[in-house]
Amino acid sequence: MSVPSPRILLITPPLTQLNTPYPATAYLKGFLGGRGYHVSQADLGLELVLKIFSPEGLGRVFDAIEAGRFPLSDNARRMIRLRQSYQSTIGPVMRFLQNKDNTLAPRICHSRFLPEAGRFDNVADLENAFGTMGLTDQARHLATLYLEDLADLLKETVGPQFGFSRYAEKLGLSATSFDELHAALQTPPNLLDEMLLELLDGLLARTQPDVVGFTVPFPGNLYGALRLAGRIKEISPSTYTCMGGGYPNTELRTIREPRFFDYIDFLTLDDGEGPWLRLLEHVSGCLLLVSSSDELSAGIQPDVHQPETSNEQPETYLLQRTFLRNAAGEVEYINQPFADVPHAEVGTPDYSDLPLTEYLSVIEVLNPMHRLWSDGRWNKLTVAHGCYWKRCSFCDVTLDYIARYETAPSTLLVDRIEQIVRQTGQTGFHFVDEAAPPLALRDLAIELLRRQVRITWWGNIRFEKTFTPDLCRLLAASGCIAVSGGLEVASDRLLALMEKGVTIAQVARVTDGFTQAGIMVHAYLMYGFPTETTQETVDSLEVVRQLFAAGIVQSGYWHRFAMTAHSPVGRNPAKYQVQQIGPEPGPFAWNDLWHDDPTGADHELFGPGLAKALYNYLHGVALQEPLGFWFDFKVPKTTVPRQLIAQALQEPAKPDVARPNNRLFWLGNAPELRQESGPKAARAILTFYEQAEDFEIAVPAAVGAWLHQLLTRLTTDYDTKVTLKDAAGSYPTNAQPWEQFLQSSAWRQLREKGLLVL
Repeated sequence: MSVPSPRILLITPPLTQLNTPYPATAYLKGFLGGRGYHVSQADLGLELVLKIFSPEGLGRVFDAIEAGRFPLSDNARRMIRLRQSYQSTIGPVMRFLQNKDNTLAPRICHSRFLPEAGRFDNVADLENAFGTMGLTDQARHLATLYLEDLADLLKETVGPQFGFSRYAEKLGLSATSFDELHAALQTPPNLLDEMLLELLDGLLARTQPDVVGFTVPFPGNLYGALRLAGRIKEISPSTYTCMGGGYPNTELRTIREPRFFDYIDFLTLDDGEGPWLRLLEHVSGCLLLVSSSDELSAGIQPDVHQPETSNEQPETYLLQRTFLRNAAGEVEYINQPFADVPHAEVGTPDYSDLPLTEYLSVIEVLNPMHRLWSDGRWNKLTVAHGCYWKRCSFCDVTLDYIARYETAPSTLLVDRIEQIVRQTGQTGFHFVDEAAPPLALRDLAIELLRRQVRITWWGNIRFEKTFTPDLCRLLAASGCIAVSGGLEVASDRLLALMEKGVTIAQVARVTDGFTQAGIMVHAYLMYGFPTETTQETVDSLEVVRQLFAAGIVQSGYWHRFAMTAHSPVGRNPAKYQVQQIGPEPGPFAWNDLWHDDPTGADHELFGPGLAKALYNYLHGVALQEPLGFWFDFKVPKTTVPRQLIAQALQEPAKPDVARPNNRLFWLGNAPELRQESGPKAARAILTFYEQAEDFEIAVPAAVGAWLHQLLTRLTTDYDTKVTLKDAAGSYPTNAQPWEQFLQSSAWRQLREKGLLVL
């Protein structure tokens, strides 16, 4: 008898993003599919939104509100009176947000097409925010406000847990006890739960899975996952349910709550590939026992050993990084020392089964980087596993997704990129690394250019000195349009305490390099780090102001520092002069730690003012206002020199002659060469035909043939690394000295036009 291969269903529960699939199920489907397993996947977050926000779905919502006698705000009453308008416009709006009917944009912008409720109270900023960006973007933002109005109505009435990216998030946040979540799951499903369960029932009928896996990246996915898992246990108790993802990896590492396993059979930690291989071997053994038992009852003699008792189960000791509830009813963690699946062997994400044309392009907030996050279909991919730096004291550097750093060859990455483009028809990529390694990005960019693979991409980086202006230009040529990186506290003392590995001056030079290359820069900003004083908070804002005033940062966002159990601060708070004051570890989730910062400022006071200042800065407004303008309490004057950023940008770059081992890379085409004789000496003219302009460079005749050969080689041979030292070795001996040539106007012009030293 052959071991049956289990049918697998992978589900993303409500809700993550509306514009693109969360990549966890696609990664696991690609990996398991490559090993012969039959895998289906579904994004029930998207499907729930499409079910609710339809004429039929809104009809059920309004009927339930009218029958439910909910206490209603004036805003909700207004929306109920506009029921017919909402039901008649929801279909066209959803098609517009799916990019299926862009002709609706003028009506949304210039007529009273959309019913308006509370979210439209602050639309006066549209003119400044969008400027000349066009009707489609304005209309998309207005349509997003329209959906958010409806979401507010749902939360006030039939779906108090609803949120477009935070579905029942409160129930999962810092939930050391399972009681509140368990109680919510025991209540009868509300209308939105019913819609979600209807989607699940249809999905189970179509796929008939033996194993259902849930990815739970955020606290807001937990309630939906458990509600769905409970339904599976109700209608198909023999189906195994599994959970993994970012939330379990950070919050559930010490789980001791047996009631959780009324819903989930197996909870896995960290990367899912290895644990799932072990799990599926275990499940296959269970299916074999069931199949053998069925054959015995039918009078068929199986050709395998049978257990002596009918309730014998395959051993679980071969599992990896997996929690389960054992026969004694206790939570048990099993982690046999199997090797992790190398990053180069995880395969290519497989997006089949997902309705890629149905995702919504929304513009929630008027922030250019957040717009990239929520607008457009981005294929998500990692350049490397983990973080190559893994020292930042606020980060979960002790966990596998940060601590285990591995790379894959650039050729393999581009193979994956090409495969994903063929499958999805989309050429946009979001590299979701914690911090993409600069040298790996360099090699990836060269490989993309070598193969002439045209993609558009963005991702997260560290603002480190390896990102030279030339590397920034290379990344831009390969399709990079934006980067986000951590400036954090914008204080050299605190950056050192964080072990961030950068300085303010260095950040300024790196962001200038990206900006000069045409790449948008988003800065993650942090306030409230341990021991941060009021003066340092004000000084940080001044640094941010100067960065925006210099035009070298175009987007940013302030985050309040949070102490987590798996960070260096959380593990050793005394080193950072803070005191942990709770919560005590409980049987369920444990990650976010409450702390007291006796030497720091009253951090909570600063949040609104910092956010208001940043909102204006990223729109180029009020950059010259004194910093105290943004706060409704007195703050000290900044001690940061007014020219701090300007002076950092004036530091001279390292001359080319001092970098003999750096690689030469030419972004342009091979030039044409002709010789001219002049009154004093013969000269060579190299003519370049490029996308935006044609130009010529004149050099001495002795240099012309050499330079033509060098640039032609650089445009045709990407595999051979040509360094400055190599170029110097082949430089004609009868020409001007090499060092003098590197100072010539011809060399400077080539460097300006696209000759990179990497």
